Amino acid sequence: MAWLAAGEGYEIALVEGRVVARSATGRTAGRQLKTLPKALKDHPEVDRLRRLTEWLDRHEAACVAQVDGWMVSSLPVPTALLARVWPDEAWQHALRDMAVVGDDPDEVGFLRDATASGELKVVNLDGETVRLSPRTVTLPHPVLLPDLDDVRDFAAELGIVQRVEQIHRATWQKPDGLTATATEVRDYAGGVFPTRFSLAARATALGYRVSGGYATCKVRDAGAGAEAAVWIGEPYYEDEMTTGALSWHDEDGRTVPLATVGPVAWSEGMRMAAALYAGRKIEEGGDA
Repeated sequence: MAWLAAGEGYEIALVEGRVVARSATGRTAGRQLKTLPKALKDHPEVDRLRRLTEWLDRHEAACVAQVDGWMVSSLPVPTALLARVWPDEAWQHALRDMAVVGDDPDEVGFLRDATASGELKVVNLDGETVRLSPRTVTLPHPVLLPDLDDVRDFAAELGIVQRVEQIHRATWQKPDGLTATATEVRDYAGGVFPTRFSLAARATALGYRVSGGYATCKVRDAGAGAEAAVWIGEPYYEDEMTTGALSWHDEDGRTVPLATVGPVAWSEGMRMAAALYAGRKIEEGGDA
């Protein structure tokens, strides 16, 4: 970012997300200072850059959340949209190296570039850079990727680091043999927390919504909406609380039998339940 005049003898700029200053006069002109001079702490230009930094942080978080939402729901994303937002660094950081699928569901590639003409450059699983021009692409949830272990190994060879957790996202496969009447999973029930507030706070910190007595997450699976829910106790309950059962509901709020829960909804629900359970109190000498 360009340097801006701020006060007599100083210039300021945003460098790696923080406001820094340098001398503009004398023998030290052009030298960046280790700390912001006191004379600049309340300067209007410094305040403006700080507010800009806060906005950029919110924008970056919003881009990551949107890409995560596309991936969790495996929604088709217009290629033209990716091309339009790609020049924005925040969008580019969120999208770069995401696994994408175009017209051929068996052709997976890691996104490296999106041109103004709507063409995508991806590295396929043969290590070749190819160009794609589908009308839409999906950023598939990892539970839907065939040969996920091979994809992960190849990504490691390429040194891929994703801003949005996708290929290394923890996944759970729905077990076979579920009865037609089963509606709850209790694998992660019974995790003890000091208070209901601490359990709800953990859910919120992990990015899950707290509604009534539940921590919830919504996904779209095979085109239909689904919501996973873990019981965390009645609001304002102040005593010790334990995690409850995990269940799923459709868009009308009806409980979904486990046998009909889709693979993405199952994996994301189990991921939420496991993440909540991991924050439980561990008694000394007890199970970790």
